[in-house]
Amino acid sequence: MHNVSLQVAPEECVALLGPSGAGKSTLLALLDGRVRGWRGRAEVLGNRLPNNRAPAREARLETGFIFQEFALVDRQSVYQNVMNGRLGRMRIWPSLWGLFGAQDHLKVATALEDTGLTDLAQRRADQLSGGQRQRVAIARCLAQEPELILADEPVSNLDPAHAERILKLITGAARKHGITVVFSSHQPELSRCFADRIVGLRAGAVLFDKPSAMAGNDDISKLYHGTEPGAGLRVVS
Repeated sequence: MHNVSLQVAPEECVALLGPSGAGKSTLLALLDGRVRGWRGRAEVLGNRLPNNRAPAREARLETGFIFQEFALVDRQSVYQNVMNGRLGRMRIWPSLWGLFGAQDHLKVATALEDTGLTDLAQRRADQLSGGQRQRVAIARCLAQEPELILADEPVSNLDPAHAERILKLITGAARKHGITVVFSSHQPELSRCFADRIVGLRAGAVLFDKPSAMAGNDDISKLYHGTEPGAGLRVVS
């Protein structure tokens, strides 16, 4: 990526929009602390990210990640998969033995209710549809109690109707719990509908950064059909 500058306000929902290879996933992975050797400065929730090692465990607790491929444990139940979101909130040894407390079970129950999965709690993950599996991934993220949710193309594997429901679920739950959201997408209309702001990325640089209502068809056309942009600005919050 080029020198990208981006700031996200608390409880804001930002869509990273752009074609394949634009740098959306790389930027999200950087914010999640999984990229090494980058140059610049990045802060997430007030904590400066190191560029040569993983962030401290306590710093990562407040950031939840929703993966494009769900990243569920297929042999486990929905309830167990969602409970995995609580592991980072536990001390090391109890987490290794799966010794969950009453508060953990309460948070899982709330996450299942928020995502409409209560009736499926005991079903194995490998018996679910794609939309149900993504809801489990969202519930697991919510059970973590993050301040920030990063979602890497969370609806790319879903049909349009399910894609809309999933983005509505993510953004609705985030508003309910006061969570900031940054999600990547290559679907302009869904991004306009559910994000407060759209950051257009092309060839690793920021092409535009506008409130969703001001991101017009000309912006979208340049994003997908324009020439290569120049270098952008600085990194991230």
